[in-house]
Amino acid sequence: MDEFVFVERDMTGAEYAQEIAGFTQHGLEYANLPEEPERHGFVVLEGEIFVGAASGLAYRSEEGYSKWFYLSDLFIEKAYRGRGLGTDVLARLEQKVASLGIAYIWTWTAGYDGYQFYLKQNYEIFAELENWYHSGHSRFGMRKALTKTG
Repeated sequence: MDEFVFVERDMTGAEYAQEIAGFTQHGLEYANLPEEPERHGFVVLEGEIFVGAASGLAYRSEEGYSKWFYLSDLFIEKAYRGRGLGTDVLARLEQKVASLGIAYIWTWTAGYDGYQFYLKQNYEIFAELENWYHSGHSRFGMRKALTKTG
């Protein structure tokens, strides 16, 4: 009988590479080509002062981009909020992503205020993780179609 040992620690670089290779092989068994993430984004500046940014990941294979873009971050410094900069930087990123042929964008956001911003930008809630934050607020999964679909 085989004996297995379970060790609480991080994977080594070689172990992680082996895991990724295994995931890639498993995906190929279902006709899913490996995808490489590409970061796309915009930075908002006032002169040379950082005001905010929006960026995320597009996934690309030999066949082109996947249909979904993950918006990993959107941030505007507190002193600059309420001026439409978040809306503008997000719209620019959405236009860029759509120009790549990507049809949808999605993100996670805080239930204490972030989701309201995304609702105003025509995002819809697709998931809620209740009591995600210590305050008791939820975390929301938000998504939006970037192109008109059927």
